[in-house]
Formats: sequence, C-alpha cells, structure tokens
Amino acid sequence: MSNPSPTSAGQEPKDAYDPTSVEQKWQQRWQERGTHAVDLAGGARPFYQLMMFPYPSAEGLHVGNLFAFTGTDIQGRFHRQMGHTVFQPLGFDAFGIHSENYALKMGVHPMTMTPRNVGNFRRQLDRAALMVDWRYAVDTSQPDYYRWTQWVFLQLLERGLAYKKKAAVNWCPTDKTVLANEQVENGLCERCGTPVEQRFLEQWFFRISEYAERLLQNLDWLDWSDTTKTAQRNWIGRSQGAQIDFLVPSSGDLSPEDDAAVAGDPIVMAGTPITVFTTRVDTIFGATYLVLAPEHPLVDALTTPAQQRDVDAYRAATARQDVVTRKVDKEKTGVFTGSYARNPATGELIPVWIADYVLMEYGTGAIMAVPAHDERDFEFATKFALPIVRVVAAEGEDADTPVEGGAHTHDAGGRIVNSAQFDGMSVPQAKEAIVAWLAEGEQARAVTNYRLHDWCISRQRYWGPPIPVVYCDACGTVPVPVDKLPVELPFLEDFKPDDSGISPLARDASWYHTPCPRCGAQSRRETDVSDTFLDSAWYFLRYPSADRDDVPFDPALTKKWLPVNSYIGGNEHAVLHLLYSRFITMVLKDMGHIDFEEPFTKFRAHGLIIREGAKMSKSKGNVINPDEYIDQWGADSFRTYLMFLGPYEEGGDFRDAGISGVRRFLDRLYASARDMTTDGAPDAAVLRKLHQTIRKVGDDVPRLSYNTAIAAMMEYVNVLRKGERTPHRDEVMPLVQLVASFAPHLAEELWERGGNTGSVLDAGWPAFDAALAAEESITLAVQVNGKTRGTVQLAPQATQQDALAAAMAEPSIAKFVTGEPRKIIFVPGRLLNLVV
Repeated sequence: MSNPSPTSAGQEPKDAYDPTSVEQKWQQRWQERGTHAVDLAGGARPFYQLMMFPYPSAEGLHVGNLFAFTGTDIQGRFHRQMGHTVFQPLGFDAFGIHSENYALKMGVHPMTMTPRNVGNFRRQLDRAALMVDWRYAVDTSQPDYYRWTQWVFLQLLERGLAYKKKAAVNWCPTDKTVLANEQVENGLCERCGTPVEQRFLEQWFFRISEYAERLLQNLDWLDWSDTTKTAQRNWIGRSQGAQIDFLVPSSGDLSPEDDAAVAGDPIVMAGTPITVFTTRVDTIFGATYLVLAPEHPLVDALTTPAQQRDVDAYRAATARQDVVTRKVDKEKTGVFTGSYARNPATGELIPVWIADYVLMEYGTGAIMAVPAHDERDFEFATKFALPIVRVVAAEGEDADTPVEGGAHTHDAGGRIVNSAQFDGMSVPQAKEAIVAWLAEGEQARAVTNYRLHDWCISRQRYWGPPIPVVYCDACGTVPVPVDKLPVELPFLEDFKPDDSGISPLARDASWYHTPCPRCGAQSRRETDVSDTFLDSAWYFLRYPSADRDDVPFDPALTKKWLPVNSYIGGNEHAVLHLLYSRFITMVLKDMGHIDFEEPFTKFRAHGLIIREGAKMSKSKGNVINPDEYIDQWGADSFRTYLMFLGPYEEGGDFRDAGISGVRRFLDRLYASARDMTTDGAPDAAVLRKLHQTIRKVGDDVPRLSYNTAIAAMMEYVNVLRKGERTPHRDEVMPLVQLVASFAPHLAEELWERGGNTGSVLDAGWPAFDAALAAEESITLAVQVNGKTRGTVQLAPQATQQDALAAAMAEPSIAKFVTGEPRKIIFVPGRLLNLVV
C-alpha cells in the first residue's frame, strides 16, 4: 500500500488509496443494489458474453483462470458501457475424472467435496469482481442440470446418432477408464502419465462423423481465432482420394508369372477384394505391397498356415498398444500374412502384410504401400527388404534415379514416371486420369474421407451423469422416458474404479436392477457414465434458463440470447469442447429445438501466463495464488496487471516487480480524483490527450488489446499530473469511465466521489471529439539519399508539396540538396526522402 501524501506542518494528511476498504465496500454495494442482475426477458440490445466455466478443483482459483476470466469480464463491462444488456454467466464443470481422482486421493466423497470447492471458487470469483449474475449459475454435477444432459443424450438416440458397439479403445490402467485419442499424449494418459493400453469394450458413440463436412464448411465464415479454426480443420481432416480394390486371386486366376512372383509360397485364393483408401492415386504403379491393420476383419482369412503363429503373436502384442502411440511410433514392425493381392494398375501380385502403423479406425484399415513416396512405407520397406519403385520424378530426376535417404513425396509437383500410359503427366493430372481409368474397370471410385471419427462418450467411472438407458431381456435397449429423468447418481461409498472395465455403479444392486420402462420386467441399467465433454457441449444453452425446471432451455429466451455473441477461452479446447459443442448445436437445430446451428458467433483464444520466464508448476514452486496478491495489492491492481503483461491472445510473463507499476498508476488516478477542481476550464493540451486516449482505449478493448489500452491510460495520467498540476474534474471523470472495466471497484468509488449517482457502468462510454483528438502537428523525418538530415513539423494532412516546402525552408536540410531532386519518396505522416 502506498504511503499518504506528504504534507506541510500543521496540515492534515490527504487520504490515500486503500483497496481493501474500497473493494469490500463496493462488493457489498453491488450485492445490495443488484448491480450485476440481468433482466433477461426485458433487457434491450442483448449481448451474451461467455467465459469457459472452470473445473472447481480443491486448490481453488489459479492465476490462469483469473487471467482468462478478467479478459472476458472486461469485454462484458465494456459492452455494458456501450449500452448493451450484458449477460455474462458462470458455472462449474464439476463432474469428471479431475474431481473424482482428487476425491479418491483425499479420501473425501465427491458429493461432499464438490459443493465445498464450488463455494471456495465463488468466494474467489466475487473477490475478483467478475460481473456475474449468480442466479443463473450452473453446476454440472447437480441433478437439475444433468437431468437435461441425459435429455440431450436421448435426443441423439432418437435421431439415430447414438449407438453402442464393441471397439478398440484407449484404456488408462491407473484411472481405470476409457480415454479419447485426444486425451493420450505420446502413449501416456494426459492426466496421470500412465502408459495407456488398448482394449476392446462395448462403448456408446455419437455419430459426429456424419457432420464432418458441415463442421468443416462453417469454419469459413465463423469469426474465430485462426489458430482455433486451423486446429479444427486439421482434426476433421478432409481428404479427397479414391477407394481402390486389390483383388486376392482365386485358384483360376494365376499365371506362370504369378507362380514365379510368389516363389512357390502358399497363397490364399479367396477371390475377394482388399479395399484401400488413398489420396495419392497417382502413385499406384509404385505400390509394391499392402498393409492391413492387425484388427482388419480379413486378416484371419488371408493368413496362411505357415504364417499363423507369427500373425497370432503379432496381433496379441499390438492389442496391448494404445491407438495414439501406434499413430506416432517411429519403430516400424509387422508380419507377412502369406497372401498376395493383385495391383490393379500393374497386374502384378504384391504381398499382404499387417503392421501396427495402420489403424482400423482410419480409412478402410488397409493401405497400398508406396515406399518411394511415403516416409512410413519407406522405413517399413527398408526394414523388411521390400521393393521400392519410383513413380514420381522431380526436377533433375528421371525414372531410373534411385530413391535414397528417405521417401520423395513430391505431393506438390513432379511428373509421373514408370507408370505406363500416364508417364509425363503432372501429379494432379495423373490423380484424375488414373482414377477415371480404374473406375472404368470398376476397380476404383473417387471418395472423400475424414480424419474425424465418432465420439466415444462412455466412461467407466462413478462421478458423471449415468447414461439413461435400460437393458431388458425382452425389449432390448430401452431409453429412460424423459419424464423419469434424471436417472440420479446414487451415493456410493466405494466409488473407486477397478480394472474390470465395469463402472462402480454396477456394485449398487438396488440401483442397477430396475423395472423395464416398457414392459415392467426386471432389467438392468447402463452403468457407464457419459464423458464430461457432453456436460460442457450444451451448457451455454442452459444458462438463460437455469431457473427453469420444466425445460432444458426456454424457447423465447434462447431465441433472444443465443447464439453467444462473444466467447473467450483456452485454445487447449479447440478440438474437444468447441467441436463437440458445435456438433450438439447442429443436432438440436436439425431436430427443431433451436433455430441456429453454430453456438458461438465469435471466439477468441487467450494466451498463457508464465512466471519469471518459466511455466508455472507446483514442483517448481512458482504457482501464483491470487488470494495472496489480492491481499497485498488489491483485486483491481491484480486484474489490471494481468491484462498489462502482454497481448491478451498471447499471454505474458508474470513478474512480481511489475505489479507495483500498475499500483502506482491506480494510486495516481485516485489522487487525481481526490485533488481535482471544478474551477476554471480544462487545459486544452490535456483535453487533446484525453480525447486521443478515449479513442485509443475504445479501439483497443474490443480487439482484446488490453495491454496497449492500459498503456494509453497510463500515458494520459502522466500528462494529467505533469508537474503535479491540479487536474480539472472534466479531465478526470472520463478516465474513470475508461478504467471501469479494468479496475471496477476503484472506478465506482471515484465515480461516486465525483458527485455521480448510479453505477459507472451505466453512465455510458465517454465520447471523443475527432477534431480535438487529431494531432495539431506531426513530426516528419527528412532524408537525403537515404540518410536522415533532420525533421519538420507539419499538419497531419500535409501533402508531399507541403513537406518538400517545409524541408527546403530548413537550412540544416536544404544545404544537402543541390538542384532539383531526381526522385522524391513521400510516406504521409512518416517520411520524406529526397534522392539528389
């Protein structure tokens, strides 16, 4: 806290800024007056400002949360000052493994721990001055919320978009549950670091793949951060290519040349096709072998007796791997099935292998291997001594140039070689021509594929919404009727998961056994709970109707407030949360529940905070506890400093020494309001700077350029108090309005001290006079032959002729100019260069 201002003898000291008393006063006032309460039904010019709701961890709010929330809160407050009715809700993403694992660690039941954590978060969020109307808070772990999460599941089931199947999944042996591919990093569980296994389990899936093209196309017009849209495009992974059939020959389809090719090895003569998907049809003449995923359904039929033992051993080994590691593992392994298939382009028989670098869930689960032009295939072929044939040549290469040192992809250029009638074509020409040629023989067809695969939503844990399905021996799979929701999560004393792959809910016999909703016979509940990402895939729809218990979302309020006008959050959710939210919104729109298909009109990803140049972690002991800093500096100083660290969309480096500069700025603002006068008139130069600052801050805040907006206000305070002058009231009050989004407690206090009534947020945004904000003059650099020889003062709108005249009128510049300039380079407002 700053010291009181020095005074002369016998003079009372001036009061100093005391953030503790100011902030306590205004938090109580806001609560008493309902300052943050929103009139959802009658509010004019609705603006829905959304922040990503947090996991209510036991550790409480961390500085990353506060950085994200403060940036969002500034947008909400700014738009309120601009005359909007701003709805800025907040809630808690309280279900999921994060909370459950911590409860297990601490020996506290999550039904006990979660409300306690939520209470602590609310205390911290109120202290940080977030403009939140808590009447519309949501908590995903409460039955009044997850009742409607279960309703969302039933909508997808009704639409045919929810289904159950046995599939290869990632299994974390520590967390005892299935993980999405996105939750596995380098073969390890992202949460606990345990090596992940692959299991085959019955799981519930959502058919998000059916929406792949729509999810991709809409990215073209969404006002989102480019990095986020790029991440989604890459994850959806649209690829144009062809499906090609490689026939396994039947007994009557072998020539003497075929017998020589297989060197007398046994061959399965099934007469069946192995279908592959490829985006590089142009390289088919270089396909020298096929590779199937170990799980491919044709492996059993294609495996010869001589290879059976090796194939069985290899499949058993790969079954223990996780899906993600198989995608990125550099070590190539595989085994020959003993069978061959015919390359439809060359007519030659090529061997069929299985290898773990091919995944059943991608494409068709089989690839044509072109080792000359694919790095993975090259490594595999080199290891197993398989043929490598060049079929694309770049500049300086020809058909006989050996392929050495790695695959030559040439996907953006080159010409076709060693490919019969297609030799000499470019890669794009060959793609089109070869597909057409193979299609004539009904051996290929052009298709579009996507990397995006269906969303596995089953989790074999306790702390989540039970999936609302009952299994009846007579009726089969039966959805729980909507009027019987929620299927409440029972209190389970022993909720620790085990390695069986069966949810702990199966242990509660009284809950597990239930009458069939259709026939009344004794039946069994689904014991899996749904992925926590389903909770967050629709929460934005619930907020305006959080006080309703009869509908998931009120039609009129939803139409008025949705879609979300501005959403700010972390880019770590670019794929999972944001993609799933878009999918669920599209489904609900298709079913007629809502009239829009994109949930977030505008999305911006915020940056990350580091500490003294290093990433924050408990092991490094550099984690920032917001409570400690607010105790010492006040919430307003802490908020403003977080926004001053660097560009909001990039983040910044938190250094303890930096916050004192922000605090000095607020001290000087406080002192300016305390000392201001109404005598006389404002200073013209100060007013000019004020109007320039209003323009600058008004431009920067909507762009999330908070650090430059704060810098502009600091610069204005320096002008305002230059020489410790006494400022005029009309020079101070507009600055109080500008700072209100950043330091809301102090702004309210100074607004009241200035003789104003009501909240500063409702006073509007100060207007600026464009003419007054214009610079009276600009400084123009003058160069002669590229070397700076001086500067001249000009009007901002000065022309080249004006600049030349001013330069020649300066003796220090004119002496370097002899005769008429041969060339004049004029950059308005910045530079005049005379070439002589």
